[in-house]
Amino acid sequence: MNLNRRRKGIYLMSAVLFAAMLAGCGASDSKSGAYYAENGASYDSYGEDYATDEIYMPQSDTAASGTGSTNEQGSVRAGRKLIKTANFSVETLQFDDLLVHVQDKTEELGGYVESMNVYNGSAYNRYNYSYYDTGYRNDRSASLTLRIPSENMDAFLTYVGENSNVTNRSVQEVDVTLDYVDLESHKKTLLAEQDRLLELMGQAETLEDIITLESRLSEIRYQIESMESRLRTYDNQITYSTLYLDISEVVELTPVQVEEKTVWERIGEGFVKSLTNIGNGCREFFVWFVVSLPYLLLIALIVFVIVRVIMFIAKRQDKKREKRMAAMGGTQPYMAPYQGTYAQMPSGGQPTAPAPAQPVTTENKEQK
Repeated sequence: MNLNRRRKGIYLMSAVLFAAMLAGCGASDSKSGAYYAENGASYDSYGEDYATDEIYMPQSDTAASGTGSTNEQGSVRAGRKLIKTANFSVETLQFDDLLVHVQDKTEELGGYVESMNVYNGSAYNRYNYSYYDTGYRNDRSASLTLRIPSENMDAFLTYVGENSNVTNRSVQEVDVTLDYVDLESHKKTLLAEQDRLLELMGQAETLEDIITLESRLSEIRYQIESMESRLRTYDNQITYSTLYLDISEVVELTPVQVEEKTVWERIGEGFVKSLTNIGNGCREFFVWFVVSLPYLLLIALIVFVIVRVIMFIAKRQDKKREKRMAAMGGTQPYMAPYQGTYAQMPSGGQPTAPAPAQPVTTENKEQK
């Protein structure tokens, strides 16, 4: 009896090891693209079967030109798993309108807005730097992440290019066909092993065999769930392409192609631009003056008060000086410069005016 149990345990362990070897072989073989091309392995995508002989279809001699080549290339492309990602930077004069139209077009084509960040600019930048050189108005911008159905991605990119000025664009396609097929094949192998282990579970008689089978089942189920999660991620990325869209508001669109201009054309454009800047500067100064008028009136009032206070203090100082002089005996009358000799200086200290000069006569001469 014990011998039979041991034999059954050995058989069960051998079956488990055999199933594990099958899973490993299936995983390693699925990584080879030639294996699928030679054996015509099929796989499922969204419930549809794709044949690998369509994916790796060789071109015939008649497909080298004309419609035949285009049709076969379209068939090959349709069988592949492509993840498309695009990055667009655009400018617009009508920021609000473009933002609304982009969202409406996304919903119209069956997509959705995954994320959106809108920056409405700064009041400081709006009044304190000139945007005529940079081209930006109030520094308003938006960053959107859009998910568009893959079959409508090209139409949406065309719509964006027609309704804005594209300054930067990049489109990338990643072919994940082999990875997707590998995951599908490995998943099928694990599902087959899982079914086999469940059958063995019904035949297990010892606790040790049951524990071994359950441990292996847990590993297989974890791997299956992980692969299903990766497949769902691939499905979402393949079905919906991703567009990262940056929108900037400007007052003048950036020229897409700069043509070589003559000297006179450059002089004319520069002169006109200078006149435009002067006019814009005068307009902005008038706007700034009107907007800042309350501040200017406040500053003028403060200056007026300060001047009046200084004048009031100066008058008070003059009055105090006059009172102090009056208290000391009054002010001295004005005295003309003394023109006599110091010998004629009176004893009182006050000089007297010299006697008027007498005409020289003969008598005066004799007296002298």
